[in-house]
Amino acid sequence: METLLYILAGAGVGLAVGVTGVGGGSLMTPLLLLFGFPTNIAIGTDLIYAAITKGGGVFSHQRQSTIQWDVVFRLARGSIPASIVTVIILNLFFEDPESYSHVLVTTLGVMLILTSVVLLFKRRLQSLSHSKLNGDSFLSQHRNSLTTLMGVLLGICVTLSSVGAGAFGAAVLLVLYPHLSPIKVIGTDIAHAVPLTLIAGLGHLSLGNVDFVLLISLLIGSLPAIHLGTMLGKRLPDKVLQPTLASILLIIGVKYAFF
Repeated sequence: METLLYILAGAGVGLAVGVTGVGGGSLMTPLLLLFGFPTNIAIGTDLIYAAITKGGGVFSHQRQSTIQWDVVFRLARGSIPASIVTVIILNLFFEDPESYSHVLVTTLGVMLILTSVVLLFKRRLQSLSHSKLNGDSFLSQHRNSLTTLMGVLLGICVTLSSVGAGAFGAAVLLVLYPHLSPIKVIGTDIAHAVPLTLIAGLGHLSLGNVDFVLLISLLIGSLPAIHLGTMLGKRLPDKVLQPTLASILLIIGVKYAFF
C-alpha cells in the first residue's frame, strides 16, 4: 500500500509540474516530508528524481537548439564544485544526518519562499528580459563572473534543499541574460539543472540519503503524469494556477524557515 501511495504521489507531482511548469523539487520534497520521511532522505531522493525527470528535457531542447551552452558552462563551473564542497562539509563536520537536519530544513524553507516570490513576479522578470541593458552597466560588464557566482549559490542551495534549480535558476538567467528568449531561458536552465541535481544527488547517495524503492515508485507515477499535465496545462489558465501554487509554497516555506 505504501508503494502505491508513493506512485500516486509521483503522479500528482508530475501532473502539477506538467500543468504549472514549476520544478518538482519545490513540490516533491515538502510532500515527502509530509509522508514522514527524514529531511535528508527526502532531499537526497528528490535530487536523483529531478535529474532523471529533467534529463529527457535536455535532449528535446537540444534538438530545438534552445540551449545556450556557454551560459550552462559558466553556471556549472560555479555550481558543480560548490555542490561537491557542500557534500564534503556535511560529511566532515556533522556526525550524522540528524545533526545537519536543521540546516536542510531551514534552507528548504528559504528556497521555497524565493521560488514563490519568483512565481509571483514572473511577468515582471519576463518584461525585464525583453528590455535592453546599457552596455556600460554593471551587469553587462561583469555578467560572466556574476553567472559563475550565482552558480555557486545555486550549487549550495540546491544541494541543501533540492529546490532552486528550476524557477530560481530561470530567474537568474532572466536578470543576467535579458537578450535570451523565454524558450532559451527554459532550455538553458534545464541543461544546467540536470548535471547539478545529478552531482548533488550522487553526493547525497554517498551519504546514504537516497531511498531507491521510493525513487522508483515516484518515477513510475510521475513520468507519464508529466506528459499528461503538459497537455492539460495548455488548456488551463496560467494566471490562476501559478499564483495559487506560489501562495502555497510561500506558506510552506515560511513554516520550514522560521518554525
